[in-house]
Amino acid sequence: MDIPYDSSAPVRAGIPEHGRVPKYYAVKAKIVPLLDELGEGGTLPTERDLAVRFEVSRETVRQALRELVLEGRLRRAGRGTVVAGPKLAQPLSLASYTEGVRKQGRVPGRHLIGLERHPCPERLAGELAVERGTPVWHMERVLLADDERVGIESTYIAVERVPDLERDFDPDSSFYGYLSERVGIRFGDADERLETVLATPREALLVGTSPALPMLLIHRLSRDTEGRPLERVRSLYRGDRFSFTTHLGDGN
Repeated sequence: MDIPYDSSAPVRAGIPEHGRVPKYYAVKAKIVPLLDELGEGGTLPTERDLAVRFEVSRETVRQALRELVLEGRLRRAGRGTVVAGPKLAQPLSLASYTEGVRKQGRVPGRHLIGLERHPCPERLAGELAVERGTPVWHMERVLLADDERVGIESTYIAVERVPDLERDFDPDSSFYGYLSERVGIRFGDADERLETVLATPREALLVGTSPALPMLLIHRLSRDTEGRPLERVRSLYRGDRFSFTTHLGDGN
């Protein structure tokens, strides 16, 4: 017998080998077609209405909805629940956040949380190849896509590399564009590490999401075209709104 294949679905569509499907998962499977009917931004019926329709308890419906929210298929809006749009597929490359979001027809934006100078701690000094105590900028911004808060970005860079950052840089614009066009610094390469984490209460508040929502965390150390360390970036993205893509090839 041929096995149905859907690249967007989990293996065997989530059905365990013993064939017994949890009640909440059966309800979830019935809700999914409803999302396609409603379309992006459509308001889902209430938990009570769904419980009556599918003849299950409200807690069963609530568990099904929780999973759909975590998967990014639904989002909370006030006291209701609406159908979410597709996730942003950000490339793992030297391209900036701005470029990646624009390519998907969305409007990128940022909201400055803080821009401060600090003496560089020992570990960061080793990564940026500067002396401990050297002044570094720490810039923290909320990332936006069509005015929706989708992540937080923290950037560390030596003050000597961008001494006029506080005066010349528009925090709502691309930092990569500023370095290239205003400062004349070109990116050469970078090392990245991607992991899943839970947001701290502060981060969840800034992004406007639940602390229980899985987040995608990227650590990046960038270098200029001469191989000199340039910036250390910690980017936290909402797991329900982002996915990441990369191209793999034969390394030979």
